[in-house]
Amino acid sequence: MGFRDRVVALMSAGMLLAIVPTTGFASGTSMPTGGRTTQPVGHYEFCKRMPSDCADRARTSRPVDLTRKLWDRIVAINHDVNASVAPRTDYEMWGREEYWSYPTDVGDCEDYVLEKRRRLKEIGIPAGNLLITVVRQPNGDGHAVLTVETSLGDFILDNLETRVLAWTDTDYRYLKRQSDRDASVWISIGDDRNVAVGSVR
Repeated sequence: MGFRDRVVALMSAGMLLAIVPTTGFASGTSMPTGGRTTQPVGHYEFCKRMPSDCADRARTSRPVDLTRKLWDRIVAINHDVNASVAPRTDYEMWGREEYWSYPTDVGDCEDYVLEKRRRLKEIGIPAGNLLITVVRQPNGDGHAVLTVETSLGDFILDNLETRVLAWTDTDYRYLKRQSDRDASVWISIGDDRNVAVGSVR
């Protein structure tokens, strides 16, 4: 039984168990990360404006235990933000590119991510388990999603997808994300999956 099938089976049984191997994630459930890389300019400028939002330091706990109750809350927050924010580009809103901000009723992909991250922190998920992530879509466009590190692996919250999916169940090419040790530091992702980046979705 695959990872996604295992989660679905546990959900169907009404009991999502937190399975945490003593040596870390089960094989294939977490993104392979590399060394430090460039911080997106939009995030750098956001941190200048909102320093408290980028002051999160070393994670003090293991990936959050993914219980059924927590899963339901993650799904609800993903749905609520997606439903309450209408998509607009930074240029439409601000007259410039790459201006990251918390959305009111409109926003672009980074804004959805910032709001979801804020709401998930409010329900108790440590900031070190909530990582802004940059991906490339199959059509070649850049995009931002939120990675939630859990005891069952890395899950993706996305304004272009109604479901919360394991990262391996998406068709993105993963490029980089925040470090779980320092919110202002970004690290590369070694995504060697066979995904058709460059083709039209």
